[in-house]
Amino acid sequence: MQAAVQSSRGLIRRQFITRNRRMAFVLALAVVGIGIAAVRVSASWFSPGLMILPILAGGLLLWPRALLILYAIVAAMIGYDVALDARTGFGIVATIAITALFAFLLAQTRAKLGLLGLRGDQMLVELRDRIRAQSALPSLPEGWGAEWILRPAGGASFGGDFVVSTCDGKTLEVSVVDVSGKGIDAGTRALLLSGAFGGLLGSVPASEFLSACNAYLRRAERSEGFVTAVHLALDLTTGAYVISSAGHPPAAHFEGGSGQWRLTQARGIVLGVVPDLREGAEHGMLRPGDALMLYTDGLVEVPGRDIDVGIDRLLGEADQLVTGGFTGGAARVVQAMQDSAGATDDCGLVLIWRA
Repeated sequence: MQAAVQSSRGLIRRQFITRNRRMAFVLALAVVGIGIAAVRVSASWFSPGLMILPILAGGLLLWPRALLILYAIVAAMIGYDVALDARTGFGIVATIAITALFAFLLAQTRAKLGLLGLRGDQMLVELRDRIRAQSALPSLPEGWGAEWILRPAGGASFGGDFVVSTCDGKTLEVSVVDVSGKGIDAGTRALLLSGAFGGLLGSVPASEFLSACNAYLRRAERSEGFVTAVHLALDLTTGAYVISSAGHPPAAHFEGGSGQWRLTQARGIVLGVVPDLREGAEHGMLRPGDALMLYTDGLVEVPGRDIDVGIDRLLGEADQLVTGGFTGGAARVVQAMQDSAGATDDCGLVLIWRA
């Protein structure tokens, strides 16, 4: 007798060894309790519609196979309620069935990730916070200022634009990158590439950064869309800079002496297309009162219009910074551009100035 009891305990323990099975058992008990109470206690207090709650919990917390078993129990209890309680009508049954369908689709999606509950959402939030932290510009020595802003299209948390930067106290390196597409569609590639490009920045010579990114893309991706980038290497002691571009809109240099913005002439082919970029870098000097502005095409492109029109409008908005000061200027320029043309694409801007 004792051996039989121990064997039964061992069998029960093995059946409930996983959290998924324990949760499925609890939800099944809840469904059975609701189904019986709706008939035996009070339909006003225990409506069969309450089964929606364990069904939704199952969509979050159970694997699809366990969820199907729960659905079988739900179907049995609904049949029990319909047979013994005429008030359990078609409306309640249809609502439960539709809810079960959406819960199953939710469970299938989470099963592909291998995550249950809200862990998948938490992982995406952590990735979003990581790319934002990586985009933050480092602290600069006295006499220098820098700001950045990224705004994904449609108010999404993820976008195809990102910034990577590094500073050793003497040289600042910044790269603004634009992945083809917008919003969440380009966000997954941007998350991947931000880590790769961030690792390359500062690890290879500044003159070879875009070439290294190009080699990485040609090795890692095929037919995934294009990527454009602009790279800045700035000597914080002398103000000398080198700008290289790979299919990116031209950076703008404000010259305090003339009080005007001019477009740099650095040009190149988009990343990942040809083995040799052969980008044409531009050398310049940031003097006191000067500023540099790096941006993505989402800030200046408007459907049906030439991009040069958008760039002219951007430089016009940037002129307002001369009298108001560069501090806080990145957000003001981006907001003004979006207000005048509408935000239809991811956009980003980096503003660096010398006091």
